[in-house]
Amino acid sequence: MRIKWFGQSSFLITTDAGTRILIDPFDRMLGYKMPKPIEVDMVAVTHNHSDHNKIHVASGNYLLVNEPKEFSLEDVSVKGIKTYHDKANGKRRGPNNIFRFEIDGLKVCHCGDLGHLLTDEQVRAIGEVDLLMVPVGGRTTINAGEAVQVMHQLKAKVAIPMHYSTKALGILGRILFEKVDKFTQAAGVPTTEVALLNVNSETLPNYSGVIVMDYL
Repeated sequence: MRIKWFGQSSFLITTDAGTRILIDPFDRMLGYKMPKPIEVDMVAVTHNHSDHNKIHVASGNYLLVNEPKEFSLEDVSVKGIKTYHDKANGKRRGPNNIFRFEIDGLKVCHCGDLGHLLTDEQVRAIGEVDLLMVPVGGRTTINAGEAVQVMHQLKAKVAIPMHYSTKALGILGRILFEKVDKFTQAAGVPTTEVALLNVNSETLPNYSGVIVMDYL
């Protein structure tokens, strides 16, 4: 599969068979700007906040995945698990869906704007994770240390941090979110930096640890 990161929590995953999955699309987010329209086959929205739910940037006859249940499309299967955007069972920021995708023999877990550590029940529901997309910026989501704990809870082989401060977000981004360095230091595992990620079950061990992606 091929993975692009647009910034914030938005990724485009293209399977080996060509199925295109857009996750948590935005339109404009401070210094980030989504290319549009993006022709896709599936759009996954983890929660209904404006920097995650702008499905109008997508085009095509796509399947919308936005609930904590199971979905399938051609060579992709998805399981949604209900979580929360805060540590108060959603009373402050609402619900959040974690989505675990099975793609090209790999299990890819996108945590959305997870705001708490996982319960044992949630860990069991998510199951095995090869590639974990996890927020690390804190303040409105889990922070770097908590993200490392989630990585350990799910025994993820590889983690891709998201939802953190970058140069594109400027001063406001530094106020809203922490930088990715806190996560990479707290994780204490090898870090690989890539612009685009092309990975399969055979090459995944080459990326064991953390992958920091460039936003496009």
